[in-house]
Amino acid sequence: MSQTFYKKGFLALAVATALGAASFAQADIKFGVAGPMTGANASFGEQYMKGAQAAADAINKAGGVNGEQIVLVKGDDACEPKQAVSVANKMVQDKVAGVVGHFCSSSTIPASEVYADAGILAITPGSTNPAVTERGLPAMMRMCGRDDQQGIVAGNYIVDVLKGKKVAVINDKDTYGKGLADATAKQLTSRGVKPVLEEGLTRGEKDYSALVTKIRAAGADVVYFGGLHPEAGPLVHQLRTEGLKDVKFMSDDGIVTDEMVATAGGAPYVDGVYMTFGADPRLIPDSKAVVEEFKKAGYEPEGYTLYAYASVQALAAGFNGAKSNKGEDAAKWLKANKVQTVMGTKEWDSKGDLKISDYVVYQWDAAGKYHQLEKQK
Repeated sequence: MSQTFYKKGFLALAVATALGAASFAQADIKFGVAGPMTGANASFGEQYMKGAQAAADAINKAGGVNGEQIVLVKGDDACEPKQAVSVANKMVQDKVAGVVGHFCSSSTIPASEVYADAGILAITPGSTNPAVTERGLPAMMRMCGRDDQQGIVAGNYIVDVLKGKKVAVINDKDTYGKGLADATAKQLTSRGVKPVLEEGLTRGEKDYSALVTKIRAAGADVVYFGGLHPEAGPLVHQLRTEGLKDVKFMSDDGIVTDEMVATAGGAPYVDGVYMTFGADPRLIPDSKAVVEEFKKAGYEPEGYTLYAYASVQALAAGFNGAKSNKGEDAAKWLKANKVQTVMGTKEWDSKGDLKISDYVVYQWDAAGKYHQLEKQK
């Protein structure tokens, strides 16, 4: 081997090594954001993306994750389980390290099996069905409470505050809606108010006249609905227009979007509607600066916007804390440490559930806005 060839070879190796080091230093870490980006529940997907992108931008500005910049990968499952599995497989192919998602529990549950097989950490901002974290998946976590917690709050409020005596409990036959309706019915029964009607409706339908007739025949003074705004809106509209305007209507975190007003046919129809949701993170000191930034940009961070923001913060904290981009390492770190988020300090148990759930009751008004009511003592 000539000396000239050796020098050239050494130089080429040095350049390649330098380029490799530079590439590593400038590498990206991918976080998936999965949920209904299209379809009837697209407003929730928009909340997810707005919150996740703002958090990623802030974290990148502060140095990123283990020296790498966060790049978001959007996945649209349209709240359809089969599509959610396809999204999850695509996330694996794209080599995401973590996922913020999904939204509908019926999507999160099958998708999480794919993430588990690939060792990807997933934090759902909005899936509340207990089965999400009850299957022993080490890297499946959530930034929200559970249906069995939310159902207790709803049931107690119906009994203690609304003074419901004859309660109709309706669900949308989906994993989330039915699970929550069942949890609420269970709490009502434990409080001595057995539902006078338990019925399911079909997602996507708009004519609930037959169901309204059953509710009227049962003599219900309160209607509780477990499900999402595309069905809750038309149902409350028909209750109001078909002679049951004095019947109290209560639902869940699936109607925490301005789209509820549109699906109900206008602000007058949502006036007085109650719902359960986590304590409004926009009202705590930890979120003040972030909320102001959103508002300056012309966006109101309603619903799950800050939940998605906090989920990205948790992913970043987990990977940085574990000094690893492996999902199970980050999940293990998160379950052993407290994390400061835009929603305050968060802690998780061994299942991946939050140690503290803060469900409260909200009410919609005649202007088409919702506001948090005082917590029950």
